Amino acid sequence: MILGVVLAGGRSTRFGSDKALAEVDGHSLISIAVDTLAGWCEHVVVAGRATAPAPTLPDWPRPDMGPLAGLAAALHLAVDEGYDAVLSCGVDSLALPDDLPTLLGAAPAYLASQPVIGIWPATAVQAIETILHGEGPHSLYGFAETIGARSVEVARPPANINTPDDLAALQRQRQRR
Repeated sequence: MILGVVLAGGRSTRFGSDKALAEVDGHSLISIAVDTLAGWCEHVVVAGRATAPAPTLPDWPRPDMGPLAGLAAALHLAVDEGYDAVLSCGVDSLALPDDLPTLLGAAPAYLASQPVIGIWPATAVQAIETILHGEGPHSLYGFAETIGARSVEVARPPANINTPDDLAALQRQRQRR
């Protein structure tokens, strides 16, 4: 079984407002992310937010440690609830490939263009704890390297919305289709 997690704990500083609530085609980014993962996962949670259109988890071990803390919270839940792996995406990861789980294959693997999009074995919980308790950077790339995750290239990388300009560009692109 695979647990889905939307990593939504960022401060949205480059965006200038709560980007999880920004809308594309009348739907919030967080709703789009939850709905997308729900197409592949029996259960989806949102890490790093108090309110969301799915059950929420606080970042582990504490907030403001980046997306790795949200992934750590999901891995802990996966272990506690008997899931084999966690499929993750960012709240701002849009237009994920329809065949994402197939593209990623067996855990651990992540999209080269966005390491927040990946499949992570529940057994990696100890490795993520070590990184988050350490003095070094709390990097998803570092975590991926530590557990031997495969980097997967895709022909069309998903949208990554960091600024209002990114969102506007995505909306213009969607209108042209």
